[in-house]
Amino acid sequence: MDVSKTKSSFYRRLYVAWLIDTQRASNVPALTEVTGMPRRTAQDTLAALADLDILCEFEQEDGARNHAGRYVIRSWGPIDKSWVARQVEQIKQVLNYP
Repeated sequence: MDVSKTKSSFYRRLYVAWLIDTQRASNVPALTEVTGMPRRTAQDTLAALADLDILCEFEQEDGARNHAGRYVIRSWGPIDKSWVARQVEQIKQVLNYP
């Protein structure tokens, strides 16, 4: 199935936000492990969530060094997160993620 870059980018952002929001993956190493995406793609996708008005913030662990912590979704903005949850399997299939 041919998928446009725009659609795959949009779906990747939704999927990453869903993974963080459901605590299935809440940092870059976990995102790369769950999705198989390269580290740089995971970092770029996290940064691009703001383009969709999804508010994602990093929470530093108390007393931790070297940016140890996790990402949290503070707001989904205009995105219906229940729609994303219902479409996760289709999104994964379009992105060819495990």
